[in-house]
Formats: sequence, structure tokens, C-alpha cells
Amino acid sequence: MKLPIDLEAIAHARQLAAQVAAPLLAYFGRHSTVAIERAVLRLLGIDGVDSAGVPWPNRVVDRLQANGQIARGVALPLAEVALQTGLTLPEAALLIAEDQATSPDELSKVALTAAAAPRQLIMEQANRCLADLQARRAERSRLRAELGLGTEPWKYVIVATGNIFEDVPQAVLAARQGADIIAVIRSTAQSLLDYVPFGHTTYGTGGTYATGANFRLMRQALDEVGQEQGRYIQLTNYASGLCMPEITVLALQEGLDMLLNDALYGVLFRDINFYRTLTDQNFSRQLSGWGGIVINTGEDNYLTTADAFAEGHTVLASQFINERFAWEAKMSSRLIGLGHAFEIDPAMEDGLLYEIAMAQLVRQIFPDSPIKWMPPTKHVTGNIFTTFAHQTLFNLVGALTSQSIELLGMLTEAIHTPFAADRYLALKNASYTFQFARHLAGEINWQPDGRIAQRAGQVLAEAVALLERIAEEGLVNAIQRGAFANIVRMPDGGKGFAGNFERAADYLNPFEILLAESGGPARASGLPARS
Repeated sequence: MKLPIDLEAIAHARQLAAQVAAPLLAYFGRHSTVAIERAVLRLLGIDGVDSAGVPWPNRVVDRLQANGQIARGVALPLAEVALQTGLTLPEAALLIAEDQATSPDELSKVALTAAAAPRQLIMEQANRCLADLQARRAERSRLRAELGLGTEPWKYVIVATGNIFEDVPQAVLAARQGADIIAVIRSTAQSLLDYVPFGHTTYGTGGTYATGANFRLMRQALDEVGQEQGRYIQLTNYASGLCMPEITVLALQEGLDMLLNDALYGVLFRDINFYRTLTDQNFSRQLSGWGGIVINTGEDNYLTTADAFAEGHTVLASQFINERFAWEAKMSSRLIGLGHAFEIDPAMEDGLLYEIAMAQLVRQIFPDSPIKWMPPTKHVTGNIFTTFAHQTLFNLVGALTSQSIELLGMLTEAIHTPFAADRYLALKNASYTFQFARHLAGEINWQPDGRIAQRAGQVLAEAVALLERIAEEGLVNAIQRGAFANIVRMPDGGKGFAGNFERAADYLNPFEILLAESGGPARASGLPARS
């Protein structure tokens, strides 16, 4: 039974979200960032680090920036050097990085006398790179279909030791205990690094560094335990922060299934420059949509700094905006995992009803999206017994409202990074609750004038009103006044601002062109159609 919600209000909200996104889409078309250009290099096969540990993509972009060539993007200068020297693209990239390539003036002459050749070379190579990635994704889709993904809500747990070689056995154990999704939490503040660390890492605070080698090691381990368990284990990491597009490339190359991907989260909670991270997000989502990777957005975090009851509508308004940005990047709704959370103060009378209202409202408004439902954290204390009861109610609401992805809460949530035993208890709790209440939703009739329906209508109406104001003032001004999470950010402030640049007339990103020509997002994700 569905809640009686205003369908015209939902349609109006989506129209408003389109108005909010429009000026920023125009900005994306005129600008690029150093992270996007590094992602282009990684797609073209440029990887590794120099003797000082600096990634070669950073070295190439930094050199082009110093030489005044970055406005053209990395692709054409790279192709021009390769043509002039007869080297491969990776070899040409090293020449540029070490400042041994032809001077910028001579490169310009190459561009003028043989304009078609560099473009043809780079487009051909980009096509080959995408074909290779698509073959990898098709193989992964086959594996997902063969093993199956388990029954929703999928049980999502984290590992976060800081050492990838310790993360792997913990993840394998969690899969054997019933986890459907493993998220490797990223090391604290990696989102603020303007480069991607290289190789396996055995250190990290609050999590493990996201690197291509770490992705590969965890993916192999989960594939092996998936075969053992007879079900596919999904792998998640973070494509947010100053290296958002690069992490997305690594995720495509190493077989990840989901990425936490939300520019507004980075703006609000990591103080990353508004224009930089939204531009990065657009290309990142183009890649995710094409490659069949599910994104998870971060609206749940708004309720860690703002009151969940008073500000619940800001979550919904942001979800509409995030959906629009994802659609504009050609993502299918089946890949847009919008986030929300069970964060109403447990001391509030009828708080459970209000949590049900929000969860059911989000589920109905975004029926085709794999909604990510987050556990209580803000009001969790060191009382593990109360916490366990709180999280049992969270699991019950998730089953009742047919959420897709549930990040399981730990009974020691407010005390320490979870031990294997904590994870085991969380998985047992969720498995019990989901099984015990499997078809509860089909037995419930929502009262049209009841508290749940009234609360859902209130949140929707307030979200529409907020979107109307944002459409009038612009998203950047809304964030400047603290419209989301009660956090204020300035448009020209934040980290990474210097990494934005305006595109020259002959700018070329071959992958952007090829993704736009692909006709829509890849259908190789292996996700089942939502009913």
C-alpha cells in the first residue's frame, strides 16, 4: 500500500531541480579541472609514480599547467608529442612530465599544420580504452548474474583498519557471516589529497587509502569468497573529494560495483570548492553511468549537523537535485543510490512513525533507484544495549519500507571502529529482522489522515518550497546561506579552487565525446530491474 502523496508536487519538484541544475551544466561545458585531466590520462593508460612517489598523471598535468597548455586539456598535447616523436602515449606523457617534450610554441605549430592527426590518434586510442573497460564490465555483469546479488535490503558493512592486508580477511569474514556489500572506508582526509596514492597501503587513520592496487586486492578476495558462498559480493569505495574522476576510473578498471559520489557532501563537510567538485562530479558520473556503477549520495550526513525532524525536507530537496545532476550525466535511475538516514531523536514521541514516513516517502518518490538507508549515529551513545534496540528498529523500518541498501549500525557505534564480533551481531540482527518481517509492507494500509501520511505530506511540501527558493537564488547562493546541514560555504573558497580552468577553443576530452555518443548508460551493471 502506498502513501497518498501529491504527484503534482513531485513533478514540480523535478522541474525545479532542473532549473537549479541548468546554469551549472552550462558552467561544466565551459570548464575542466586538473582532476578531470588526470582521469583522462589514467584512462589512456598513464599510471605509476616517479622516484619521489609523485603520480605521473599529476606530473603531466602540472607541467602543462606551468607551460600554459592546460586550457587545451591533456589529450591533444599528448597526441602531438607522440606524433612528433614516434613514441607511445605513455612514453610521450613521461617526456611532458620531465619537461623534455617539444616547447609549447613548437607544439602549437604541430597543431596548426596537422590538426586532424592528433585528434584522430587520441580518439582512436580512447575508443580502444573504452572497449577494454566495457569488456571487463561485461565479464563482471556475467558474474553478478551467475551468482546473484541476494535479497534486498542488501546488508552493507564497512571495514576500516587502515591496512588493506587486514581489511581483506575482515571483509571475507563479513561475507561469510552474510554481508552483501563491503565498503572499504577511506583513510581520514584522503578526500583532501589532490593526488591518488599508489600501490598497496598498510597505514591510514580511520580507514584505508583508496588506491588501484588496494581495489584490486579486495576485489579478488571478494570474488573468491563469493564463489565459495554462491552469491556475488559487491564492493564499494569513495569517489569524492579532489580526485573524484580519477577514483572513478580506478573503480572501472578494478571492478567496483558502487561508489560514494556526492559533490555537495564534499562542499559542506570537507570544504572543497563548489565549482571544482561539481565539475569533477559531472565527469565522474558520466563514467559511472556508462560503466554501470551505482553511486551513493550523502544526504544522510545533513542530519548529523541539523535536526532530523526540522530539516528532513532538506534531504529530500537535495535528493531531487542530485537525481537531476545524475540524469544530466546520462545515469539510469537504477544506478542512482540516493541516501537518507534514521536520525530522529529517539526521545521524540512517535519518532518511529516519522522515520517510517520519511523512509516510505523517499522509496515512493524514487521507485527505480537503489535507495541507501543509513543507520542512527547522531544520538547513539556508549550504552550498547540501547544502541542495539535503536538499530533493530532501524532494520525493521528498512524492511517495512522496502529500502534497497542498508548500512548496518554497530552496537559499539559510538565507541570504536567495529570488531568482527560487532559486525557479526549487526548482520545477525539484520538477517533476523529482514526475514521475520519480509512481507510486512504488503499487510499495511496507511491511514490517509494519519500521522505518517501527514508527516510525509509536510516534508514534501517543505522540500518543494525550498527548491522554489533555490531555483530563484541559485544553488551556490543557497549553500552560501547555509540551506543544507546548517553549513555555510563560499563559492570562491574551499580546497581545490585553483584546479578549475576555462577551456580553450581547441580543448578536447575524447572520453567526454565518446560517452556522449554512446546513447545512454551502459546496461551491463547486472542490477535487477526494480519492481
